[in-house]
Amino acid sequence: MAINIIKIFFVGTSAFFLAFFLTPLLTHFLYKYKLWKKTSKIKSIDGRDLEFFPKFHTKETEIPRMGGILIWLTVLFLAYFFFFLSKTNIWYFEKLNFLSRSQTWLPLFALVAASLVGLLDDILEIISKKIIGLKLRYRVGLVALIGLIGSWWFFVKLGHDTIHVPGYNTIYIGFWYIPIFIFVMMATYSGSVIDGLDGLSGGTFAIIFGAFGAIALARGQIDLAAFCIAIVGATLAFLWFNIPPARFYMGETGIMGLCCALTVVAFLTDSVLVLPIIGIILVAESASVIIQLLVRKIKNKKFFLAAPLHHHFEAKGWPHYKVTMRFWVVGIIAALIGVAIKLLG
Repeated sequence: MAINIIKIFFVGTSAFFLAFFLTPLLTHFLYKYKLWKKTSKIKSIDGRDLEFFPKFHTKETEIPRMGGILIWLTVLFLAYFFFFLSKTNIWYFEKLNFLSRSQTWLPLFALVAASLVGLLDDILEIISKKIIGLKLRYRVGLVALIGLIGSWWFFVKLGHDTIHVPGYNTIYIGFWYIPIFIFVMMATYSGSVIDGLDGLSGGTFAIIFGAFGAIALARGQIDLAAFCIAIVGATLAFLWFNIPPARFYMGETGIMGLCCALTVVAFLTDSVLVLPIIGIILVAESASVIIQLLVRKIKNKKFFLAAPLHHHFEAKGWPHYKVTMRFWVVGIIAALIGVAIKLLG
């Protein structure tokens, strides 16, 4: 166990330092070619004029996108770097390898595949004179496709056909595993609206993956725990440069990859029912947008001053750093509760 814990923290620390020292290279490239939005957002998702957003985000067009490259590229590199080191037959190099078919192939695939889709969206958004990347239906469709591939692998290749209910029992769901998996992945991706304040998305995802890393460790899934903590390490390096004033934003290439990988990790640890608790910030952000749209549609008025939720608190007069840090606190408490429920259950 001691060696396993050392492995997990060494991988996480390696991810942090690698991403940290790669950041100046990435930011130099992003700023040199002005890889940011050329037009500020002025319309909401339902086509109405934004009232509060332009007041607080006038400089969004001067900060590069695609900072998420730092996260998924670091994790991908370390996965294969330690894998090739393990082929030297030196025992401590063998221990550092966390690339395994049963635990990390699928979440790594989801992370990279979704991140590449997000990268395409970011590129299209940057080169467009309007704020249009991949249309929402295409992004949702591609996320659903990744979910379909992942759920098929779980159901057919790994033989997963049950869901654990903490405190009760394991329930057989059979073929329903596939549509439930796809639904959870799409629902998790709906929380991607969190990438709207300096430091908010980085801190939130670091907390969530740290919680699932603890669950994986408790279940003896050491490679998966190392994978989660590698994401934490790389995300913390991103966060170092993303706290106010942000040097770059995560962009879809980070958000989409992390959301899809998170879904896979939740199913691999049989913890999907505590995902909404551990990821309470994602749930709240997504729910605020849905509620806002429904109320506007039904009553033609707003429920929140602005949506997603973090913009509502900005509109109420909270400084952006207060919103971010309070969301972090809520996220940490929720993660502790979620991990406790899973482990006690």
